[in-house]
Amino acid sequence: MRIPLAVLFIACCSVAGAAGPNVILINCDDLGYGDLACYGASDIRTPHLDRMAEEGTRFTDFSVTSPLCTPSRAALMTGKYPGRIGLATGVLRPDAKTGLASSEVTLAEVFREAGYTTGCIGKWHLGFLPGMRPRDQGFDCYYGVLHNLDHWETVHFEDEGGMPLLRGDAVEKRPAVPAEITGLYTAEALKFIDAHRGRPFFLYLAHAMPHIPFDASPRFKGKSKRGLYGDAVEELDDSTGQILERLRTLGMADKTLVIFTSDNGPERNTPGTATPLSGTKHTVFEGGLRVPTIAWWPGKVPAGRVCEEMLCTLDLLPTFARLCEVKPPEQLDGVDQLDVLLSVEAKSRRTTLYSLYGHNQRRLESMRDGRWKLHLASPPKLFDLGADIAESTDIAAAHPQVVQRQASAFLEWEQQVFSTLQRPDAPPAHDQPTLPPAKSEPAAKPSP
Repeated sequence: MRIPLAVLFIACCSVAGAAGPNVILINCDDLGYGDLACYGASDIRTPHLDRMAEEGTRFTDFSVTSPLCTPSRAALMTGKYPGRIGLATGVLRPDAKTGLASSEVTLAEVFREAGYTTGCIGKWHLGFLPGMRPRDQGFDCYYGVLHNLDHWETVHFEDEGGMPLLRGDAVEKRPAVPAEITGLYTAEALKFIDAHRGRPFFLYLAHAMPHIPFDASPRFKGKSKRGLYGDAVEELDDSTGQILERLRTLGMADKTLVIFTSDNGPERNTPGTATPLSGTKHTVFEGGLRVPTIAWWPGKVPAGRVCEEMLCTLDLLPTFARLCEVKPPEQLDGVDQLDVLLSVEAKSRRTTLYSLYGHNQRRLESMRDGRWKLHLASPPKLFDLGADIAESTDIAAAHPQVVQRQASAFLEWEQQVFSTLQRPDAPPAHDQPTLPPAKSEPAAKPSP
């Protein structure tokens, strides 16, 4: 039976109210689209995430805005393209003097306005100086490692005893050990759930795995058919299973929305995979941008659904704002997708997505418009994702008007977004792409 959206909105508001649902957002690091069994992996066992998908909704067209940690997380946390907030390119290393400005409204601040307790566990990567850390950005408590655990970041702490694991701003342990980190974060998440079960809470669990150096605890090491990388993913699966089981045991399952996703695609030259997509982290192919995403809320999120609607991390903040009945901030790039989350009949309000990767003078850009995907190279490349999800066949020459339209829209968007910056952070300069000559062609089919 088709449910009118007006009725659905009333139902959503009554669900939230003063005692709205708890929300747990689990964000993995460099997990590939093809790394879970429910997304096609045959050599990694993920029974808990498979069950989560069976009891909830699995999204097949959920993307991030950048195939790199810091800009991707900036978009997730603010609902804005990272170019608007000075975090469009590169990653923040421990010696960075910039980060997410305190003037930006974060997911945590949206929930806090609704009366929620807010907690952050895991990797932050959005600024490390006072005023930029999780507790400065709306989180009531923090536990984790602010940085990556790779050599490029741990080297900054070698003279201090190693990478610090923090509780709040205090060092609880040195050095942070990759093999221990998933277990520590899981235990802390369970403690948070137990401690705050009496009032609505928002928990942001930002795992360190399977980012390099990926590792797993002894209980999981050597168990996966994809080596140590698979071991790390199977431990993430177990972590999610423990969280869902705790919610069931405490009678909180029907009061808690859980979303599982990743910050970008898998790192190149690792066993991670984005199959059947092309590309990896550091590319604007779908393999760098499209990520596995599962939503679970028994009785509210449709069970057993595979949703093909186009969504992205920008949309989480306005969606959560409506869920807990808080007015969203102004000038967001995300759109409210609560109807899509809760109804099989609803259609996505998103039709376009702009993506950018810039690092060490390298510049990659793409624009998604429905089924059309344009890479702004010279010459530009165009793909029809409806027929070619692997982006294997460039059809720019056959559709010059589509190329011209999307390239012009991208350049207009780029100029508008970066003009809003309060401080210079524009990506490396580049020439406009060389466009093929325009010629008449049959009208394009409407985007699905």
